[in-house]
This record gives sequence, structure tokens and C-alpha cells, in this order.
Amino acid sequence: MPDKASLVAKALSHSGALKFGSFKLKSGVTSPYYIDLAWLLSSPEDFECIVGIVAEDIATLQASTRIDKLASIELKGALLLPSVASKLKMPCVIVRKQQKAYGATDRIAGGLVKKGDRLIFFDDVITSGDSKIQGIKLLEEAGAKVEAILVVVDREQGGKEKLETQGYRVKSVTTITEVVKNLLSLEAMPLEKAERILEYLRQQAKE
Repeated sequence: MPDKASLVAKALSHSGALKFGSFKLKSGVTSPYYIDLAWLLSSPEDFECIVGIVAEDIATLQASTRIDKLASIELKGALLLPSVASKLKMPCVIVRKQQKAYGATDRIAGGLVKKGDRLIFFDDVITSGDSKIQGIKLLEEAGAKVEAILVVVDREQGGKEKLETQGYRVKSVTTITEVVKNLLSLEAMPLEKAERILEYLRQQAKE
């Protein structure tokens, strides 16, 4: 059976979630690739694959520590989390990036987060880690403790290390380097695009 990194790489490629070009990231950095997990919604087989892998990793974390709820921040992680939570029969909440001006205006949607709740915070990718900190801060202000942060792909641009220095346990299903290497071995990615991404990572590591 293929390992998780290979399965994720194939799902990202097959669904069109892994894109090549020139993309400006939230951090302001320009990247030669972009991962848009929203594209999994149009590829049920790949969506199910990623959800199953994430659920398996959360179950592994749950085996060693008490987890009361799952949490994510809108938008991409929030598209997958309800399906993951349903598979695991666990409650989940979504942190809004901004307060709504109408209806239920709470920034935490889907339920209450109480003092003493222990959470796993899930998201699609990690780059600088800043958006994770914003979401986690709101959960911690409600009295919760984030036991672990789980992402599908680590873009290997310092976010994981930044969060770990702040005391958080961070786990990724795979890294962009592993995705590229797997797609190359499957002949599912042109060598030129692979080399461009790997060179980008080397340059980012120097900065």
C-alpha cells in the first residue's frame, strides 16, 4: 500500500489542488506553486482520501492524549474538518477570521469552546504560521488548550518551527518536498516544475 505522502501527492495532483505558476501568498512572498484544497470538493475520491488520512492521524494523536474537540480556521481547513469530525464522531468548531455583521456574530462557529477543552487545530497548509496563531489565540482566550496542530502539507517556510518555539506540537501529513519527490517518481510532474519548487525552497531557507 502506498504511504501517506504518496497518497496525498496523487490526490493533490489528480484533483488539480496543486497549481503551478506565480502566486502571491498572504505573507507577501511570491511562490511558484499553490495548494488549494478547495479543489478536492470537485474530486470526491481525492477528497475522501485526504479526509481519511487526516482522520487517521488525528486518531493516532487521540490515542496518546485526551482530545475533546477539533478546530480549524476558515476557509480551506474548514472545508475538510466537518467530514473528518464526522468520521471520528467528534465535535468541531470553526474560527472565523472576522466577526460577522449579521445573524450569529460569534467568531467561533459550530458550538461552544469551554475552559478546559483540549483541541486539535487543523488546517490545510502551514507557511509562516501566522494565521494559525490568530485562530489559536481566540480558542485559548475561551479557555481551551491546543494539544496539537495538524496540517496536510508543510510548505517548509519556517511556520512549523515558529509554532514549535512557542510551545505547540506541530504535525504535518507530508511536506512539499515529499509531494514533489513522489510526483516525480510517479512521472506526474515535469522535472522543470519540480526543480523550480525545490530551488524556491532553497532560496527561502536562506532568507
